[in-house]
Amino acid sequence: MHWRVGTVTRRRGSWGDAIEYAVRLPPGDGAVAEVVPSGPVAEQVPVPEEVRALGYRSLVGELEAGDTVILNVSALARGLGTGGYAFIVVAPDRLPADPAPGPGHIVKARYTPMQQMTLAVDEQESPHHEALASGAAAEGDLQGLPVVVADLHSALAPILCGLRDRAPGARVAYVMTDGGALPMAFSQNVARLREAGWLTSTVTVGQAFGGDHEAVTLHSGLLAARHVLGVDVAVVIQGPGNVGTGTPFGYSGIACGEALNAVSVLGGHAYAALRVSDADPRPRHYGISHHSVTAYGRIALGRTTVVVPELPGEFGSLVRAQAAELVAGARGDLTLQVESVEGLRAALEASPVTLSTMGRRLDADEAYFLAQAAAGRAVARTLT
Repeated sequence: MHWRVGTVTRRRGSWGDAIEYAVRLPPGDGAVAEVVPSGPVAEQVPVPEEVRALGYRSLVGELEAGDTVILNVSALARGLGTGGYAFIVVAPDRLPADPAPGPGHIVKARYTPMQQMTLAVDEQESPHHEALASGAAAEGDLQGLPVVVADLHSALAPILCGLRDRAPGARVAYVMTDGGALPMAFSQNVARLREAGWLTSTVTVGQAFGGDHEAVTLHSGLLAARHVLGVDVAVVIQGPGNVGTGTPFGYSGIACGEALNAVSVLGGHAYAALRVSDADPRPRHYGISHHSVTAYGRIALGRTTVVVPELPGEFGSLVRAQAAELVAGARGDLTLQVESVEGLRAALEASPVTLSTMGRRLDADEAYFLAQAAAGRAVARTLT
């Protein structure tokens, strides 16, 4: 942990539960900073004397200029992909009031200094406990609920673009797993999509927290989407900030294979969105990413529809050939569904949030966004 003490100078902006502040560090206190080495010698990058710091209202309250804050600057100091943020742990002179007494005993971020008590949708004190403890939910039956699974958080908005292009009135729940960010509030996209009315509800599962509903497991979160929220579609993706190691199985997004298994076990209709790119400079991500090949071909064991975008030209032919090879060698029961991308560019341009993946916008990596939108369109066909 890299700890720093700083002073709030101003509020920079906010979305949902998250507030961004400018925080000044004492002179000379910003020089941390050793990033993960890409070569034999670690690069030294100083933390600036004024940093962008994120504080969550539900954890630290609302702060004012002049407040002293304790920061965690570990990821910032190491040059990791946190969006360039330090994180506010506490303002010792402006502690938020204790929460009002109420139900809920499920602890998330367990046994860390930021652990918190939540009311999970599936626990005994929840008003929805009976709905999940009886009937079809207790049998573990999603009753055919279509569920789209993707590996990168950036897939959420384009999936919704494709879905809404054909089924604009669809009720959609976003089920966020804990492979990336644990607080849902970190995602600006989720906040903006909620404001636009593109998401009916959100569920955070496992150690993730901050959704409209909390759930102990992905399975109970999916069952809540069907039997408590009554949505037409669920989308399962990790939060922002995926982790990769350059090894086939050392990647947080590989959990999307397990998510497909959960959907299959629970009697839902599982759809896999392929991670596709013609712009990623890394050969293992050109065409269909090796992450999709591993998660869908080697981890997913149940019945899954793999949606293949009908992209034009030689690149489109490559993607279709790779998809056929993926299915042919898969351990699970995978079926290809080729989906037209005609009109999806316009649907993507109508997104209420800026589309970006791995630092690339729509024009820079159109194939990626078309592939996600195609998955959304494929699911929409089942609703109309």
